[in-house]
Amino acid sequence: PLRPVKNRLSRITSMQEATLRARLTAIFEQKGDWRIGFVEELPGANTQGRTLEEARGNLEEAVQLVIEANCELARRETQAKDIVRKELLETM
Repeated sequence: PLRPVKNRLSRITSMQEATLRARLTAIFEQKGDWRIGFVEELPGANTQGRTLEEARGNLEEAVQLVIEANCELARRETQAKDIVRKELLETM
């Protein structure tokens, strides 16, 4: 079961926080009665909504979910490995 987004956000690491503060480009396209949205820089972050506002809100949640899932997958894949984890901040 999905938990509210704000509960998931409380577990976000500093790397995820940096990613959430990055500038991302949302693309929205009208398809019939729907707005389809995706994030140019983040494969897998896509959604839809009846209005632009609904699609944007759904896309913000999708970005959070994709980042959380990617971080969890990375943790699992590197769990028993000798790795170095460092923050990476992109200057804009």
